[in-house]
Amino acid sequence: MSIRMAVIGVGIMGSDHAKIIAEDLPGAKLQVICDMDKSKAKSVADAHGAQDISTDPEGVIIRGDVDAVIISSPDFTHAPLAKACITAGKRVLCEKPLSDSSIECLDVMAAEKNSNALYVMLGFMRRFDQSYVEMKAALDNNNLGRALMMHNFHRNVEIPTSDFSASMAISNSAPHEFDVARYVLGTEFASIAAFKPHRADGKVAPVIMVLETVDDQLVTIEINNNAAYGYDVRAELVGETGSISINNNANTRTDTNFSSSTSYDADWRSRFHDAYIHQNRNFLNFVKTGYFPEIASDCWDGYCTALVAESGIKSLLSGTKQRIRLIPKPELYRNREGVMA
Repeated sequence: MSIRMAVIGVGIMGSDHAKIIAEDLPGAKLQVICDMDKSKAKSVADAHGAQDISTDPEGVIIRGDVDAVIISSPDFTHAPLAKACITAGKRVLCEKPLSDSSIECLDVMAAEKNSNALYVMLGFMRRFDQSYVEMKAALDNNNLGRALMMHNFHRNVEIPTSDFSASMAISNSAPHEFDVARYVLGTEFASIAAFKPHRADGKVAPVIMVLETVDDQLVTIEINNNAAYGYDVRAELVGETGSISINNNANTRTDTNFSSSTSYDADWRSRFHDAYIHQNRNFLNFVKTGYFPEIASDCWDGYCTALVAESGIKSLLSGTKQRIRLIPKPELYRNREGVMA
């Protein structure tokens, strides 16, 4: 029997999720497309064969013909809609962030705790990307010795909106790095210091962060939202006996006129396309079986990244290193194996 899915919010990500459900998720059915723009909802529904459209997200969540939900609406709606899914007993794949507010993340966690089950899987899809899978495996298999440092950079062609700021680079772009570094290293962050250089052209400058883990490792993160040359995400993990690096995923190299060149993607969709498919297939299995995917991120991970981002913004604005003080990890998230809704 097919799992009937609803997609709430069909901007770039929501449209991609609808396409994945329609084309790459055997056992799933695209039931409802929901967006405040009815014409956009209809366009996406027609393109991917959805059964119905709606402009009422809360109403969609409680529908009897919807088994699971994907939330890809604006960031400020994520936490309230995730809570609505928990209340309705519907498993949900929620795009990052769970919330920009760590306090609001705790509120969603409290709802899951009261239900005594995991319902929310977060869209930190890099955990499913083969590059990071191999990087984590190299560390876990002791091919590199003890991890010492992880260097990350995340470069976009240009800022997504005119009101985008250096603080938003930390709260909106960097959470992917915060989460995947925590996941690869298997640790939490203890402090963060954030810096930015001066750009003479007045554009939003890169932000550089240096984080210390509770295991005395260092993580560097560069977020450059005006890199101009292309979308470029890479990382290097340095251990005591070796290192492993993520390469630019270029299918070809062109050699001509005494020069050699490779190409870059325009944005994240092509670079992480396979990761999104693997993520969504794991979500579908979660819906079918009730078992939370081993490598997926949950509300605890959403809370951690939100708190790290809040601390990073404080550091950037104050010019001082900030301690990161997490609450004790709740039992529900410490023992995920076998946790069923």
